[in-house]
Amino acid sequence: MDQQITTLPLIGEKAPTFKAETTQGPINFPEDFKGKWVVFFSHPADFTPVCTTEFMTFATMQPEFEKLNCKLLGLSIDSTYSHIAWLRTIKEKIEYKGMKNVEVIFPVISDLTMNVSRAFGMLQPAASNTQAVRAVFIIDPKAIVRAILYYPLSNGRNMDEVKRLLIAMQLSDDKQVATPANWQPGDDVIVPPPGSCGSAKERVDKPAADTKVLDWFMVLKKCPK
Repeated sequence: MDQQITTLPLIGEKAPTFKAETTQGPINFPEDFKGKWVVFFSHPADFTPVCTTEFMTFATMQPEFEKLNCKLLGLSIDSTYSHIAWLRTIKEKIEYKGMKNVEVIFPVISDLTMNVSRAFGMLQPAASNTQAVRAVFIIDPKAIVRAILYYPLSNGRNMDEVKRLLIAMQLSDDKQVATPANWQPGDDVIVPPPGSCGSAKERVDKPAADTKVLDWFMVLKKCPK
Protein backbone atom coordinates (compact mmCIF):
# COMPACT_ATOMS: atom_id res chain seq x y z
CA MET A 1 0.00 0.00 0.00
CA ASP A 2 1.34 3.42 -0.95
CA GLN A 3 2.15 5.57 2.03
CA GLN A 4 2.11 9.33 1.61
CA ILE A 5 4.88 10.98 3.58
CA THR A 6 4.33 14.47 4.96
CA THR A 7 7.43 16.52 5.70
CA LEU A 8 7.81 20.00 7.11
CA PRO A 9 10.69 22.38 7.80
CA LEU A 10 11.98 21.99 11.34
CA ILE A 11 12.77 24.62 13.94
CA GLY A 12 16.20 26.06 13.19
CA GLU A 13 16.05 25.23 9.48
CA LYS A 14 15.74 27.65 6.58
CA ALA A 15 12.14 28.16 5.52
CA PRO A 16 11.37 26.83 2.01
CA THR A 17 11.59 29.42 -0.74
CA PHE A 18 8.69 29.98 -3.12
CA LYS A 19 6.96 32.37 -5.48
CA ALA A 20 3.19 32.74 -5.33
CA GLU A 21 0.17 34.78 -6.33
CA THR A 22 -1.63 36.54 -3.48
CA THR A 23 -4.47 38.93 -2.84
CA GLN A 24 -1.83 41.69 -2.75
CA GLY A 25 -0.05 40.63 -5.94
CA PRO A 26 2.86 38.23 -6.56
CA ILE A 27 5.39 37.57 -3.80
CA ASN A 28 8.86 36.06 -3.69
CA PHE A 29 9.52 34.44 -0.32
CA PRO A 30 11.65 35.15 1.61
CA GLU A 31 13.21 37.88 -0.58
CA ASP A 32 10.23 40.21 -0.20
CA PHE A 33 10.36 39.89 3.60
CA LYS A 34 14.06 40.56 4.24
CA GLY A 35 14.74 41.93 7.70
CA LYS A 36 11.23 41.12 8.93
CA TRP A 37 9.72 38.48 11.14
CA VAL A 38 6.88 36.61 9.42
CA VAL A 39 3.85 34.84 10.85
CA PHE A 40 2.96 32.48 8.00
CA PHE A 41 -0.29 30.63 8.58
CA SER A 42 -2.59 28.35 6.60
CA HIS A 43 -6.33 27.86 6.80
CA PRO A 44 -8.46 25.00 5.46
CA ALA A 45 -10.78 26.95 3.15
CA ASP A 46 -12.41 30.28 2.37
CA PHE A 47 -16.01 30.94 3.45
CA THR A 48 -15.68 28.78 6.56
CA PRO A 49 -16.71 30.12 9.98
CA VAL A 50 -13.63 29.27 12.07
CA CYS A 51 -11.29 30.73 9.42
CA THR A 52 -13.44 33.87 9.22
CA THR A 53 -13.02 34.55 12.95
CA GLU A 54 -9.28 33.93 12.67
CA PHE A 55 -8.82 36.29 9.74
CA MET A 56 -10.84 39.02 11.40
CA THR A 57 -8.73 38.70 14.53
CA PHE A 58 -5.41 38.66 12.69
CA ALA A 59 -6.46 41.64 10.55
CA THR A 60 -7.52 43.62 13.62
CA MET A 61 -4.20 42.83 15.31
CA GLN A 62 -2.08 43.54 12.23
CA PRO A 63 -0.88 46.97 13.50
CA GLU A 64 0.34 45.27 16.71
CA PHE A 65 2.37 42.78 14.68
CA GLU A 66 3.71 45.57 12.46
CA LYS A 67 5.06 47.33 15.58
CA LEU A 68 6.97 44.12 16.31
CA ASN A 69 8.60 44.23 12.85
CA CYS A 70 6.42 41.31 11.81
CA LYS A 71 4.46 40.66 8.62
CA LEU A 72 1.39 38.42 8.37
CA LEU A 73 1.06 35.99 5.47
CA GLY A 74 -1.90 33.67 4.92
CA LEU A 75 -2.52 30.67 2.65
CA SER A 76 -5.22 28.27 1.58
CA ILE A 77 -5.81 25.96 -1.36
CA ASP A 78 -8.31 28.33 -2.94
CA SER A 79 -8.01 30.70 -5.88
CA THR A 80 -7.20 34.38 -5.56
CA TYR A 81 -10.72 35.13 -6.83
CA SER A 82 -12.21 33.06 -4.01
CA HIS A 83 -9.95 34.81 -1.50
CA ILE A 84 -11.04 38.23 -2.73
CA ALA A 85 -14.74 37.34 -2.66
CA TRP A 86 -14.42 35.96 0.88
CA LEU A 87 -12.44 38.93 2.19
CA ARG A 88 -15.00 41.32 0.65
CA THR A 89 -17.78 39.39 2.40
CA ILE A 90 -15.92 39.65 5.71
CA LYS A 91 -15.62 43.43 5.33
CA GLU A 92 -19.19 44.02 4.15
CA LYS A 93 -21.27 41.53 6.14
CA ILE A 94 -19.54 39.89 9.10
CA GLU A 95 -19.53 41.24 12.65
CA TYR A 96 -17.88 39.19 15.40
CA LYS A 97 -16.99 40.16 18.98
CA GLY A 98 -17.26 43.84 18.21
CA MET A 99 -15.18 43.56 15.05
CA LYS A 100 -16.90 44.78 11.90
CA ASN A 101 -15.98 46.40 8.60
CA VAL A 102 -12.70 44.50 8.94
CA GLU A 103 -10.46 44.83 5.90
CA VAL A 104 -7.84 42.11 5.46
CA ILE A 105 -4.85 43.78 3.82
CA PHE A 106 -2.11 41.23 4.50
CA PRO A 107 -1.43 38.93 1.53
CA VAL A 108 -3.26 35.63 1.24
CA ILE A 109 -1.59 33.06 -1.01
CA SER A 110 -3.50 31.15 -3.67
CA ASP A 111 -2.07 27.63 -3.60
CA LEU A 112 -4.14 25.71 -6.13
CA THR A 113 -1.13 23.55 -7.05
CA MET A 114 -0.57 22.79 -3.34
CA ASN A 115 3.19 23.24 -3.88
CA VAL A 116 3.65 25.68 -1.01
CA SER A 117 1.40 23.67 1.29
CA ARG A 118 3.40 20.52 0.59
CA ALA A 119 6.74 22.30 1.14
CA PHE A 120 5.59 23.43 4.60
CA GLY A 121 3.85 20.18 5.59
CA MET A 122 0.47 21.89 5.70
CA LEU A 123 -1.27 18.94 4.03
CA GLN A 124 -1.87 16.07 6.42
CA PRO A 125 -3.86 13.29 4.72
CA ALA A 126 -5.24 11.82 7.93
CA ALA A 127 -6.89 15.17 8.66
CA SER A 128 -7.96 16.02 5.10
CA ASN A 129 -6.82 15.17 1.58
CA THR A 130 -7.88 18.51 0.16
CA GLN A 131 -7.41 21.14 2.86
CA ALA A 132 -4.42 22.62 4.62
CA VAL A 133 -4.53 22.21 8.38
CA ARG A 134 -4.23 25.23 10.68
CA ALA A 135 -0.47 25.64 10.67
CA VAL A 136 1.52 28.61 11.97
CA PHE A 137 5.19 29.16 11.21
CA ILE A 138 7.01 32.02 12.91
CA ILE A 139 10.02 32.84 10.73
CA ASP A 140 12.78 35.24 11.75
CA PRO A 141 14.46 38.01 9.71
CA LYS A 142 17.08 35.52 8.48
CA ALA A 143 14.33 33.26 7.10
CA ILE A 144 14.90 30.65 9.81
CA VAL A 145 11.89 28.74 11.17
CA ARG A 146 11.72 29.60 14.87
CA ALA A 147 8.37 28.17 15.98
CA ILE A 148 5.69 25.84 14.60
CA LEU A 149 2.12 25.51 15.84
CA TYR A 150 -0.46 23.08 14.44
CA TYR A 151 -4.17 23.04 15.17
CA PRO A 152 -6.91 20.69 13.96
CA LEU A 153 -9.44 21.83 11.36
CA SER A 154 -12.19 22.21 13.95
CA ASN A 155 -10.50 24.61 16.39
CA GLY A 156 -9.43 28.21 15.97
CA ARG A 157 -6.04 29.53 16.96
CA ASN A 158 -5.17 31.94 19.77
CA MET A 159 -3.67 35.00 18.08
CA ASP A 160 -2.72 36.53 21.44
CA GLU A 161 -0.53 33.46 22.02
CA VAL A 162 1.12 33.87 18.62
CA LYS A 163 1.92 37.49 19.50
CA ARG A 164 3.11 36.54 23.01
CA LEU A 165 5.45 33.90 21.59
CA LEU A 166 6.82 36.35 19.03
CA ILE A 167 7.58 38.91 21.77
CA ALA A 168 9.21 36.22 23.92
CA MET A 169 11.47 35.03 21.11
CA GLN A 170 12.50 38.56 20.21
CA LEU A 171 13.34 39.24 23.86
CA SER A 172 15.35 36.02 24.11
CA ASP A 173 17.32 36.93 21.00
CA ASP A 174 17.99 40.48 22.14
CA LYS A 175 18.74 39.92 25.84
CA GLN A 176 19.91 36.27 25.93
CA VAL A 177 17.27 35.24 28.45
CA ALA A 178 14.58 32.57 28.56
CA THR A 179 10.93 32.94 29.52
CA PRO A 180 9.08 30.70 32.01
CA ALA A 181 5.69 29.02 31.70
CA ASN A 182 2.78 31.40 31.10
CA TRP A 183 5.21 34.31 30.71
CA GLN A 184 3.66 37.63 29.75
CA PRO A 185 5.56 40.74 28.61
CA GLY A 186 6.97 42.48 31.69
CA ASP A 187 7.14 39.34 33.84
CA ASP A 188 10.43 38.11 35.30
CA VAL A 189 12.68 36.19 32.94
CA ILE A 190 15.08 33.27 33.43
CA VAL A 191 18.84 33.66 33.38
CA PRO A 192 20.42 30.85 31.31
CA PRO A 193 21.98 28.06 33.44
CA PRO A 194 25.68 28.36 34.30
CA GLY A 195 28.22 26.52 32.19
CA SER A 196 30.53 25.30 34.95
CA CYS A 197 30.59 24.21 38.59
CA GLY A 198 32.52 27.33 39.53
CA SER A 199 30.05 29.73 38.01
CA ALA A 200 27.15 27.75 39.54
CA LYS A 201 28.68 28.15 43.03
CA GLU A 202 29.36 31.84 42.49
CA ARG A 203 25.81 32.37 41.30
CA VAL A 204 24.49 31.02 44.61
CA ASP A 205 27.14 32.51 46.91
CA LYS A 206 27.30 35.94 45.29
CA PRO A 207 24.01 36.54 43.49
CA ALA A 208 23.72 39.60 41.30
CA ALA A 209 21.70 42.43 42.78
CA ASP A 210 18.94 42.23 40.19
CA THR A 211 18.43 38.45 40.42
CA LYS A 212 16.32 36.07 42.49
CA VAL A 213 18.24 32.82 43.02
CA LEU A 214 15.99 29.82 43.66
CA ASP A 215 18.88 27.40 43.12
CA TRP A 216 22.04 27.27 41.04
CA PHE A 217 20.11 26.29 37.90
CA MET A 218 17.03 28.43 38.55
CA VAL A 219 17.65 32.18 38.58
CA LEU A 220 15.09 34.86 37.76
CA LYS A 221 15.54 38.54 37.09
CA LYS A 222 13.41 41.52 36.14
CA CYS A 223 12.38 41.69 32.51
CA PRO A 224 14.96 43.80 30.62
CA LYS A 225 13.66 46.99 29.06
